[in-house]
Amino acid sequence: MFIKRKVAQGEILLALALWGVGLAGAASGNPAILQWLYFFAWYPLILFLDGLLFCRRGDSWLLNRPRALLRLAFWSVTVWLVFEAFNYVLKNWGYAGVVANPLVRWPGYALAFATVLPGVLLAAEVLSALGAWRGARSRPRKLPFAWEPAALLLGMASAVLPLVFPRYAFPLIWGAGFFLLDPFVKLLGGRSLIQAWLDGERREHLCLLAAGLFCGLWWEAWNYGATAKWVYTLPVLNFAKVFEMPLLGYLGFPPFALECAVMYNFMQALDERVLITQRRCRYAIVIQLAFWLLMFAALDARTVISFQ
Repeated sequence: MFIKRKVAQGEILLALALWGVGLAGAASGNPAILQWLYFFAWYPLILFLDGLLFCRRGDSWLLNRPRALLRLAFWSVTVWLVFEAFNYVLKNWGYAGVVANPLVRWPGYALAFATVLPGVLLAAEVLSALGAWRGARSRPRKLPFAWEPAALLLGMASAVLPLVFPRYAFPLIWGAGFFLLDPFVKLLGGRSLIQAWLDGERREHLCLLAAGLFCGLWWEAWNYGATAKWVYTLPVLNFAKVFEMPLLGYLGFPPFALECAVMYNFMQALDERVLITQRRCRYAIVIQLAFWLLMFAALDARTVISFQ
């Protein structure tokens, strides 16, 4: 335990050092730092949160569950590429100044997208470990109908309407996965956030909502001065920007965190209940890698605005 605590403290110090390098490089206009500024923001943040989690609760993904952390990062790429698939139609954002060499650019996509789920879920865990919303509960609620079919219909509508009416319905994609997948999480015996809410639990949901807003601010703050960055091309509401994000766009980050948690719970339930053999796991990995390659090509063809 003593050694792990020292390693966790080392994670925090390393994160601080990497942030210092990133900020100093950005301030001095270092082209290499500015090109890869995202990585100086997010990988140190994951180290910092993981180290802080161990110092507060004696738990660490990196020290206690490294394989689970790698699996989470792998799933994170797949999850974010689902949103990129929606964006292929919606064109709500694009990437500017990305590396021209595909042998560098495509691994860069994967490494960047691998931070999404770890960042959001670790931030929520740290908030919980720090005591946020301790004891937050409500009385259990009994609905007069089964919530699963209603959630499925809502999720399907939230996924389809943005594709049919992209100008006005595009914000619905930031809740589609939550309602569409949570009933399947329950069916597979995983942790359903909707069922937990009906049972009176509130703390996990509040921590996720706050983590989503924090991560959104962190994403946008570090993205603003980078050379390789994303820019928003929303059809409406594209005004009053804070960094590159329109002000009202920040309302999407809290529900996005809930969606991330449900997507993780869904993939974990699949892994434990369906992909129970090595053969099935290999098939799942191959399918996901094929999806990655398809979407990386789609990003290059439609989403990337300019190459560096």
